Amino acid sequence: MIQRFISNLALAIAGAVAVVATQAFSDGIIRWLLFGVSLGALVLLALVQRDPARGRLQHVLDAGTGALAVWSAVASVVYSGSTLMWLSLGEAIGFVVLGVAGLLVHEMQTERVVRALEAVPADAGDRAEDLQAAA
Repeated sequence: MIQRFISNLALAIAGAVAVVATQAFSDGIIRWLLFGVSLGALVLLALVQRDPARGRLQHVLDAGTGALAVWSAVASVVYSGSTLMWLSLGEAIGFVVLGVAGLLVHEMQTERVVRALEAVPADAGDRAEDLQAAA
């Protein structure tokens, strides 16, 4: 579980840095930054896929992240100028959205476990003692 949280957080932070960079830096810097973020996302996905507890929804988010990372790497090499800036901005926002969605999925599953543990009625122990006394 902690691996899934860290991978989604890293993706969201990298995307946020890329969003700011697309509006602050020149085309050359944006090109290499997005190329690096894309390759980093692909490496991160390759590392975390060994975790069997990621779940089906997280795998769907991972597939979307992988597709976006491949497209972003290609687009950062092919395009230039304002086209590169706007495509990079959209891709970076996509990384942020996918990272935050993964964090939300992680927290919802954790919350479900906590609620399941809290679902035991408070007087359940009293009933068990009554049943033992009756036996």
